[in-house]
Amino acid sequence: MEIWHIPVVFIVGIIAGFINTLAGGGSLLTLPILIFLGLPTAVANGTNRLAIIAQCLFAVAGFKRKGVSNFRLSLLLSVPALLGAIIGAQLAVDISDILFKRILAVVLLLVLALILWNPRQNSVCNLISQGRNHLIITMIVFFFVGFYGGFIQIGVGFIIIAALTAITGLNLVETNSHKVFIVGIYTIFALIVFAFNGKICWAMGLCLAAGMSLGGWIGSHWAVARGERWLRIALTICVIAMAVKLLFGVQ
Repeated sequence: MEIWHIPVVFIVGIIAGFINTLAGGGSLLTLPILIFLGLPTAVANGTNRLAIIAQCLFAVAGFKRKGVSNFRLSLLLSVPALLGAIIGAQLAVDISDILFKRILAVVLLLVLALILWNPRQNSVCNLISQGRNHLIITMIVFFFVGFYGGFIQIGVGFIIIAALTAITGLNLVETNSHKVFIVGIYTIFALIVFAFNGKICWAMGLCLAAGMSLGGWIGSHWAVARGERWLRIALTICVIAMAVKLLFGVQ
């Protein structure tokens, strides 16, 4: 890693950490930068996970400091997600298929529609008390969320937001607090898989982690301070930008 790489990676990390905490899609910035700076695709994929863990840790701390957290629910949803992430990470490959990315773009727009629809809010306790079948379905959903996150990561934040919105009816501030917790937990296990296979550049990953940690901390405080209305605006911008990138920015 050359000296000039450090400020570039750090600044990109701040922006990506902020975006990831508010909505998702930060990996659309970090992965191309890591590859541009010379990392093989698989190594960039693994290195990015190190930064994501750091970002989520600071984001969770930020939400906790602002009184927005429910670790019981977060842990409950993290268990199937981390199992899925282990499998997904083991199967991780470089996905560059244009059709896949365009389908993903359409899915993201559908996710945005679901979030903006804002289904009736329910008590968070309902998820645990609504019965075994409902809980099993929820666990299955988050297993596949974890699988996708372990496999490619890009856009998983949008998927988690949509799933939590539909299942729990929580507002976006609370949803984001759960999202960063869940992503942080399953990414630890995905990172282990990448590290075991020698797919991490630790020097660049730690530099990126520093930037994304700061971005996650800022993003968590901004989300709570601004409230759901501004969070919806930020989320809408991020989803549309990511969809446009996938639809028209693919080479």
